[in-house]
Amino acid sequence: MNIDFLTDARSLITLASFVTFAGIIWWAYVSHKPADFNQAAMLPFADGDIGQPAAAEQDGEVRHG
Repeated sequence: MNIDFLTDARSLITLASFVTFAGIIWWAYVSHKPADFNQAAMLPFADGDIGQPAAAEQDGEVRHG
């Protein structure tokens, strides 16, 4: 095999990997709405289904723990 061919192949693979990485970063940070991130940030604090009160709150009983 020719060394120039291997160098060119490695360069193309590196370029394709960088473009893929940049695309993933763009998709993760640019294409989503900030409201999606705000909703996801509140998930650890959710006490049931998002947007619906928990069953205990519907009965007027508040449970802690």
